[in-house]
Amino acid sequence: RLDEFPQLINVLKGELSLVGPRPHEPEEVIFYPANFKHLLVEKAGVTGLSQVSGASSLPFLKELELDNYYIKNQSLKLDIKIIAKTIMIIFFDPSAV
Repeated sequence: RLDEFPQLINVLKGELSLVGPRPHEPEEVIFYPANFKHLLVEKAGVTGLSQVSGASSLPFLKELELDNYYIKNQSLKLDIKIIAKTIMIIFFDPSAV
């Protein structure tokens, strides 16, 4: 996860959002159910609700549900919670390095 810090340059360029849906590979995107296709037009984030909720260990559909929840409930308060949880994971989760 520390290897994702260079992505902050992409945030400064406006190519990525600091907080947003998890970006997926093209081979994963083809499996998006129709009701989650709208996530493809959202700007991906360096961190997001699915990432701080254990994205790598979550079922694919659960990741999409969390990203969908984030999009529908986007707020400064939710962004701050996600950023705070991201910081906690980076500094206190030994598997995050």
